[in-house]
Amino acid sequence: MKNSDFTQNTIEAAVRLGLLLLLAAWCFKIITPFIVPVVWGVIIAVAIYPLFVKLKSALGERNKLAATIYTLVALALLITPTVLISDSILMTSDKITAQYETGELHIPPPDDSVKDWPLVGENVYSLWYQFSRSVEDTLMKYSEQTKKVVKAIVSAAAGAAGAILQFVLSIIISGILVANASGAYDVTIKFFSRLTNEASGKTYADLTKATIRSVAQGVLGVALIQAVLSALGMMVMGVPAWGLWTLVILVLAIAQLPVILVLGFVSAYVFSVTATTPAVIFLVYCIIVSMSDGFLKPLFLGRGMSTPMLVILLGAIGGMIASGIIGLFVGAIILALGYELFMAWLNKTEVATQ
Repeated sequence: MKNSDFTQNTIEAAVRLGLLLLLAAWCFKIITPFIVPVVWGVIIAVAIYPLFVKLKSALGERNKLAATIYTLVALALLITPTVLISDSILMTSDKITAQYETGELHIPPPDDSVKDWPLVGENVYSLWYQFSRSVEDTLMKYSEQTKKVVKAIVSAAAGAAGAILQFVLSIIISGILVANASGAYDVTIKFFSRLTNEASGKTYADLTKATIRSVAQGVLGVALIQAVLSALGMMVMGVPAWGLWTLVILVLAIAQLPVILVLGFVSAYVFSVTATTPAVIFLVYCIIVSMSDGFLKPLFLGRGMSTPMLVILLGAIGGMIASGIIGLFVGAIILALGYELFMAWLNKTEVATQ
């Protein structure tokens, strides 16, 4: 009798567990399309909340009005630069297409200094020189490579459009979250309390919040500053397709790569079409912009946190390599939490041995 009861209970437990797993898998499949926008919404809400508190205070603690104004302003800040950059790319594309069709497209020959660029100097100089001699013949010569480049550009444009729509949804979600910040914060504390204990729940919830803000300021904030400064310089110098170069610079800055990789190429172009004095001034400006992250990051990254800045930076870079831009935050949070848990375990061990 006992064996039959045990068998029946085991089967019943297995069925219940199987149904729970099936339900969990089904729920995960349903919400999968919304995971990335929701995660970005949480990141944006946490990063922007201190400013939201000031806005709400200025509006007489009217929470819903402040959330509405924040959402509209954030959408405007996202859409306006997108339209400007898109307009810059389209205008340049139309101009180049028109000049190519009429045979008026002429590319200035490269400066001899291009040959001195490390690794790629000779190849860039050769290709640039061929284009300056005959754009049509060079395109015919590299027709296969040209098709691949065009295909990649179209694919990137489609991906960028999808990313913009995703961020629009994320901003709306962040507006909902900041309007219900206290409830969301309580849920976060309960989540970490269940994973650890009640005493540590608030500590790790605050650590997560501080890490998100640190990465938003120290990585994305600095990258945005460099991209904006680069865009202003290129607009003043009349660089074609400055919007496209700005996007590339933003990606490089987020990836923690020196933006001089792009600005150096742009500077070489400016030297070939502009007088020496303004070209030299622009080059110096580009060098300053590229080096600015060296003193901006220590000001923003890891500020107000006990976790070392190096841990946050390594987590952000490693996370981005593993999971893309969203990994900047996830990687930094995971590594910061792991570091704090390890240090807590290490300190307990040291106390126990004394």
